[in-house]
Amino acid sequence: MKTFKLLLLFLGISLIGLSQSWTPGQMIRMKRISSAVISHDGSRVAYTVSSPLMEGEKSEFLTHIWIASANGTMNRQFTFGDKSCSNVRFSCDGKYLSFTSARDGKTQLYLMFADGGEAEKITSQKNDVGAYAWSPDSRSIAFLMQDTLTTSEELDNKEKRDMKVVDKYKNSHLYILSLQKDTDDKYQVKRLTTGEFHITDINWSPDSRTIAFSHQQNPSADNWSTSDISSVPASGGDIKLLFKNTGADRNPKFSPDGQWLAFVSDGGTPTWAGRYDVYISPVNGGSVKKLAITSDQSPFIIDWNADSKSLWVVESYRTSSAIYSLPSDGKPPKMISQNKGVYSGPSFNAAGDMMSYVYTDTETPPEVMVMSLKDKQTRKLSSANESFTKMTHGKTEIISWKSKDGKYTIEGLVTWPVNYHKNRKYPLILNIHGGPAGVFNQGYTGAGGIYPIQYFADQGYIVLRPNPRGSGGYGADFRFANKNDWGFGDYEDVMAGVDKLIADGAAHPDSLCVTGWSYGGYMTSMIITKTNRFKAAMIGAGVTNLVSMTHTSDIPGFLPDYFDGELWDKTDVYMKHSAMFSVKNAKTPTLVIHGENDQRVPISQGQEIYMALKRLGVPAEMVVYPRTQHGPGEPKFIQDIGERVIKWFDQYLKR
Repeated sequence: MKTFKLLLLFLGISLIGLSQSWTPGQMIRMKRISSAVISHDGSRVAYTVSSPLMEGEKSEFLTHIWIASANGTMNRQFTFGDKSCSNVRFSCDGKYLSFTSARDGKTQLYLMFADGGEAEKITSQKNDVGAYAWSPDSRSIAFLMQDTLTTSEELDNKEKRDMKVVDKYKNSHLYILSLQKDTDDKYQVKRLTTGEFHITDINWSPDSRTIAFSHQQNPSADNWSTSDISSVPASGGDIKLLFKNTGADRNPKFSPDGQWLAFVSDGGTPTWAGRYDVYISPVNGGSVKKLAITSDQSPFIIDWNADSKSLWVVESYRTSSAIYSLPSDGKPPKMISQNKGVYSGPSFNAAGDMMSYVYTDTETPPEVMVMSLKDKQTRKLSSANESFTKMTHGKTEIISWKSKDGKYTIEGLVTWPVNYHKNRKYPLILNIHGGPAGVFNQGYTGAGGIYPIQYFADQGYIVLRPNPRGSGGYGADFRFANKNDWGFGDYEDVMAGVDKLIADGAAHPDSLCVTGWSYGGYMTSMIITKTNRFKAAMIGAGVTNLVSMTHTSDIPGFLPDYFDGELWDKTDVYMKHSAMFSVKNAKTPTLVIHGENDQRVPISQGQEIYMALKRLGVPAEMVVYPRTQHGPGEPKFIQDIGERVIKWFDQYLKR
């Protein structure tokens, strides 16, 4: 036994670490927590907990609602059963709890007393109920629903005349449900909007008489730049157009005093990378005023503060997230969150002195928190992932390096192997994020996902997750820095991070792997055509050919925006920035993974590079996941990807 222990110590493995090994199967069991909504009086927080169902024929997440008291004395599950319940909300008077569920097939609204009891189904619509919001007087609920099929369309579907005309959509429109039942003891639903537009967001005026909403031409993902803001009386009537720019106006919020309407806008200059600010305008008409610029210029308005003198906004901030108080008089925003970890789903009570949110950092699993804004004292309300805190984590830290061209300081997250020793060199996984305006943040590294970071660390890998030029979280200029430059400046940025870890004596230069999803898959495909330094690669849902991608994706305007021109005018540029036109240089064994139903990056993108690598004699394998769009949603698939990636890397690495 003594000899065995000495052997373990020599290999850098502790007995504790051995008994608590990380696996994708274990990590996928982590509870997913979201929707931390605080009641208006600040006494309770409702949130949802999602757990994987993976037995037999099931591969899905089951979501249920929990409620905790803000003082920490109570925390219990409120909904049960084999159907998920989500989108939880308190009524403004605190009497009711509402949520959506597909208990009877279609997603509908349900209502229950906030103290518990049996839930009542309050809508019976032909289509799924979408986003919804309580009126401030708690007498009505406004909701969005996609237009239903006409009688003739239903008949055509039954009789196999269900041909689909491309670019013909069913839009979502606004409905209102009165909580006062009619003489037949039924809730009445009234449609408020019609027309050739698609509503994306709604907000009530404080007097419950008006609903402001953002809308675009249709639900196509390519119509992000057409968003405008209008309003309609809650009792029904004419629609009033409030804000219309050449770009995107969205996220409307009435101030509590009813004097102002705030919204987020690109100022009439739409781009996919995005440069957004918060604007306010008098409700009764007047000049529009732009408020102070936030750090990343990607703000989302949570709500106004109770005094109508500031707004609560949230956005990415480097590898963290920032929650600001943004003054309505134009003064600079004040950050109320810390620069460590990630705050998601923040919610404020009516008085504006308490905030609920889900908090996580690299070694802290997600849990619901509440913060007093008077003294910044916090309290943890949930304990859904307590078992994960007992695991031995590979440490994660933020490192930085200078870009090769000297223009930027690049940050990245490094997760070290479990039981890391500085006098030893380790294999390295370079993991590149999607977007390209995505960002790697200080989220929990023990979470189940397509890249189970702690599993990689437990298997003895260093994991480098860089945020190269083009990433979000570092300001609009940095986010725009890879326009017309995909696969070049950003390539140098990530490779400089790899070289730093090699120069520091941590990473073994002959044991490098690379992987990424979506834009990260694009970067991986470009990397294997530019260098043979990596011993193995995995391309996940990757863009490999900009020429064929442009007009097969559901966002055909995306690449022309990033490359300042259409394919037919800049064909040579699209070819230069595509892995497929330099694929003959590739030598790296490559695993290609793609969703069969991916419309964002069609499966043909994966097939192109897989077929080319096979014809070139490069070891390659392609795995296709049925029912899957641009990212896997089924827990069995998520687990399989993590296991498959390491198996592929181990096959080709020198240890």
